[in-house]
Amino acid sequence: MQRTRLFSAHKTAGAKFVEFFGWEMPIEYTGIIQEHMAVRKKAGLFDVSHMGEIVISGNQALDFVQYLTPNNAAFLDANKAQYSALTTPQGTFVDDLLVYYLDEHAYLLVVNAANTDKDFQWILSHKQGFDIEVQNKSADYTQMALQGPRANKILQPLTDIDLEEMSGFGVERGSVEGVEAIVSRTGYTGEDGFEIYTLAQNPEKIWDAILEEGKTYGLQPIGLGARDTLRLEARLMLYGNDIDESTTVLEAGMRWLVKFKKGDFLGREALLKQKEEGVRRKIVGFELLEKGIARPHYPVFIENEKISEVRSGSFSPFFQKSIGLTYLPVDHAEIGTECAIEIRGKRIKAKVVPTPFYKKEEKQ
Repeated sequence: MQRTRLFSAHKTAGAKFVEFFGWEMPIEYTGIIQEHMAVRKKAGLFDVSHMGEIVISGNQALDFVQYLTPNNAAFLDANKAQYSALTTPQGTFVDDLLVYYLDEHAYLLVVNAANTDKDFQWILSHKQGFDIEVQNKSADYTQMALQGPRANKILQPLTDIDLEEMSGFGVERGSVEGVEAIVSRTGYTGEDGFEIYTLAQNPEKIWDAILEEGKTYGLQPIGLGARDTLRLEARLMLYGNDIDESTTVLEAGMRWLVKFKKGDFLGREALLKQKEEGVRRKIVGFELLEKGIARPHYPVFIENEKISEVRSGSFSPFFQKSIGLTYLPVDHAEIGTECAIEIRGKRIKAKVVPTPFYKKEEKQ
C-alpha cells in the first residue's frame, strides 16, 4: 500500500490505520466522535495527501479546462479556487474536484484519491486537438487540511499570509513554518478552515508546527472516519456514494456550478435538455425517526414500494441521530415526506429534512 510522507507522524500519534483505495491511512486517533466534535468546536488537522493532483499546462490550458468542466474557469486567478466536476457527455460525474489557477497557462485539478488514475486517463483521452500537456503530479504533493472555528488563530502565527483577508475559496502562495506552500480557504467539513499544499520533501515540519501551535486551542489530528461524518452533516458529496457516472449534476442539486453561457463543455447538451425538461429525481436528506443507523445501499421505501437506496448514511455526532442522503422522485422529495429505511429486515421510519444538516455559525 502507498503511504503519505506523514505516515510516521500518524504512527507516533497512535493512529489506527485502514486501507483506503490503495493507501494506508489513519481512520482515527482517539475516536471518531471525539475527533468529529473537536473539529466542530475547536480545530482538527487532517492528512489528505492521498488526494490526486493533475496539472494541465500549455497555450490552451484554460480552453481545455473549460471543455472538461461545467463551471467557468475563466473567472479564476491566482487568488481564487473553484469547485467543479469532470462530466461525461451525459452530464454525469466522472468526479468532483477543485480547480486552481497556477499561472496563465497552467491549472491544478485536485481530484479524489479513488479516482486519480481514472481521472488522469479520462483527461488524456480528451486532449486531442488541444495544445496542452497533462501531468499526474500526485506523488509530488503533500496536502493537509486545518479545519474548525479556531483554524485561523492556529495557522496565522505560522504563515506570512494574511488569513483574515482571505475569503472563501481564496488562495495565496507563501510559506508555512518557513516551507513554501499554497494555502486555500477550502475544506470538506462544513467548518471554516484551510487546505495547505506543498511540494516539500519534509512536510512533517508543517504538520508538527501546526499541532504544537494548536495545543492551547484544543487541536487534534483527525482521521478519515470523522472526515466522513463531518462532510455528511454538511451535505458535501462523496464520489461513489452520492455522485457517480449514473447521477447528473442537476440531480445532485448542483445547478449552481453549471455555467451554460460559457460555451461548450462535456455534458452541456444533456444537462441543458434535463434543465428544460426538469429532473425526475433529486438528492435529499433524511433523518431516522426511530432507533437505527442507515448505511449506504440500505433500501428506501415509500408506501411499501422500494423506491431508492441510501447513498450516504451515518450516526451524526453533532445532532445525536441518524442521518443520510438518498435520491427520490421529485414528487416524493418535499420536506417532511415520510419514508422507511430497511435495516436488517426491519423498516425504520424516516422523513425528508432540509440540508445541509449542519451550518457553521457565521461571524457576528
